[in-house]
Amino acid sequence: MSTTAITAEQPNLTASRRPIVFWHRQLPPLDAELLGEHVLEATSGRVQGTLAHRDELWDRCYRELIANTEARIGQEVARLGGHYAHVLDESIHSRRDDIAGEAWLQGRFTYVLYRRGATIV
Repeated sequence: MSTTAITAEQPNLTASRRPIVFWHRQLPPLDAELLGEHVLEATSGRVQGTLAHRDELWDRCYRELIANTEARIGQEVARLGGHYAHVLDESIHSRRDDIAGEAWLQGRFTYVLYRRGATIV
């Protein structure tokens, strides 16, 4: 998950340095205006074998899934004319192709799209 959320010690980050994706308890800027709720699906790369009882493979697939999700959400934010996304919910499941002997993770992420609010002077 992204660890670049704005903290109380960094309230004045410029817009270009603010993160785009905010995860669960991380909150977008206070001036953000809600545009709507969306759902995105993403997958990790495939690995040989099974993910059951193999923490290292699960962790690798999970990190890749989250990285793919952040990239995809960033693309969707730009495509939909927003500036930020706040991920509210995620559902992650393992998938398996028995014929190829491969496994991977598939995730479904619900997020709220925001745009920068009008600057109040």
